[in-house]
Amino acid sequence: MIEKMKKVFVVSSASKKEQMLDALMDLGVLHIAEKKNADRELLDRFAALSKTELLLKEFSEKGQKAAPLLSDEEFEEKYAQIRAAADKKDALVQERSAAAAEIERLAPWGDFSPQLVTELKDAGLEFHFYRVGKNELETIAADENIKFIRLSDVDKMAVVAVLGKLPPELSAMELAMPEKGLSDLKALIADCDEKAAGCEAELKEASVYANSFKDQLSKLQEKTDFSSAKATAESEDELTWISGYMPEADLPKLEEFAKANGAAWAADDPAEDDDKVPTKVRYSKITNIIKPLFDVLGILPGYNEQDVSLWFLIFFTIFTAMIIGDAAYGVLFLIGAIVLTIKMKKVNNVVFLVYVLSIATIIWGAITGTWFGSEAAMKVPFLKSLVIPQFANYPEYFGVTASAQQNTIMKFSFTLGVIQIALGCLLSVRKKISEKNLSFIADIGWLFAACAMYLLSLNLVIGEKIAMKPVFIVIIAAFVIVVLFGGMEPGKSFGQGVKAGLGNAFTVFLDTISCFGNVMSYIRLFAVGMASLAIAQSFNGIAENFKGPWFILAIVVLVIGHGLNLIMGLLSVVVHGVRLNVLEFSGQAGLEWTGIAYEPFKKNDKQDKKETDNKDKGDLL
Repeated sequence: MIEKMKKVFVVSSASKKEQMLDALMDLGVLHIAEKKNADRELLDRFAALSKTELLLKEFSEKGQKAAPLLSDEEFEEKYAQIRAAADKKDALVQERSAAAAEIERLAPWGDFSPQLVTELKDAGLEFHFYRVGKNELETIAADENIKFIRLSDVDKMAVVAVLGKLPPELSAMELAMPEKGLSDLKALIADCDEKAAGCEAELKEASVYANSFKDQLSKLQEKTDFSSAKATAESEDELTWISGYMPEADLPKLEEFAKANGAAWAADDPAEDDDKVPTKVRYSKITNIIKPLFDVLGILPGYNEQDVSLWFLIFFTIFTAMIIGDAAYGVLFLIGAIVLTIKMKKVNNVVFLVYVLSIATIIWGAITGTWFGSEAAMKVPFLKSLVIPQFANYPEYFGVTASAQQNTIMKFSFTLGVIQIALGCLLSVRKKISEKNLSFIADIGWLFAACAMYLLSLNLVIGEKIAMKPVFIVIIAAFVIVVLFGGMEPGKSFGQGVKAGLGNAFTVFLDTISCFGNVMSYIRLFAVGMASLAIAQSFNGIAENFKGPWFILAIVVLVIGHGLNLIMGLLSVVVHGVRLNVLEFSGQAGLEWTGIAYEPFKKNDKQDKKETDNKDKGDLL
């Protein structure tokens, strides 16, 4: 469920501003909605530490033993060493790149010593080197005032060393004299590589202090949050105050805070149009396992929306099972979950979710008779006994036609779709009734429309004989209901609501067509599952061609083929399984997933409490 929030104000004397904020940070329940930026110095320090931490991760080795946490003084010393090594490495990389570019520029000219040219210049012989065309070379040769020496051609163009400079009217490309020749540049690159390797070794050695960087970042994050809160708090007439949001259930904590610290506070319900209210979802032991998926997708219901975690979990589990579709793949997931459990010695939400999805996949694969897409599985009596004949992917073993089996799966997919869409309508109806919003009648209209579209889908796709006249009557009636009641809102008169609904009649017409598309979209559960089966069967067929001594190739084909099929199945779960929940279902339930995560102003959970927790802060007023 979504916890009820209160908008609160906390007031103290201006002279006790920092003490008030420090106490609020210890309390850890106030969500500050519109925070100002922290001190630039802290932000720059955080960015630099984060960059260095990422750099050390590049040099860390799997399984290496972490060094003990450094004290603040020891960390600063180690951090300076690491930054010096990293900066030196960056400078060496740039120097090497510049040398490599210079080698590429000078390569056509061959190896020579620029020092010799400099010595000639000091001796009074200033030579300049040019690439010239055939005509220019003839002009130079005919001019008695130009003293030159012809050198080896470069890129099929004549090269001359001229004593002095050529007249500007002659078209010629002069070589910018480098500071180093090719040999020196190559030696420079070798030296840069050697020194860079030393820097990398130093960084690799320092990577064992990654935990110290995390610890310092944690401390710095607290300082940054405090600085931001300090900039956000307002002051006037010897008073300072800060506002935010907190769960209603935590108001007693705020009251105790105020009594203990001599602060004043006030709380009220957020305004209906307040779009800054954060969402805090209280998950149950069951729905908590879907939270990792929400976190990965970055979705959260808005404060005024509904918590559909349980329904999301149920339907996502079913969709995943149907999309993956293979019991053997489910067994692989289950083994992976068991391995993770043994390795971590506990079951977290992610592993628990894998357990649920793998078991559901095994069940679906078992009732459809799909084990690595192999028909041979149906020759195993036990596996065959688990199959529901109408759902069997090898229906010939059960006296069922392929057409009848496919129609059953498609009908099952459409049925799931209309159930989920209808559930979305009912959830929206329940919410609007609690808000005394008359537009809940429009959601009932959408419920009728979805059921009618379901029957229409069965008739058009599967060919079921359905009396279409009543279906179209229901669709038209649902359209009228939605038009008449879709514009109703609390505070509007009935006439105003009808007028608003009539103004959206064309949009409702398009949405009615979209409703049919929403029901039809659930056929993807059938299509993706069949595609996965076909791919598995194809690779099985390829592997069967490798017999005798070629059986190793058959194993390679099976491993690669089923591995790719499994990966594509997981991608399909994200693309299709999540979409049906987030778009089709959520749209009908009125969810836009516009929630702002509840992030209270508090100390880091991993950070030890400061000594100020135990000292007397005194009255803040």
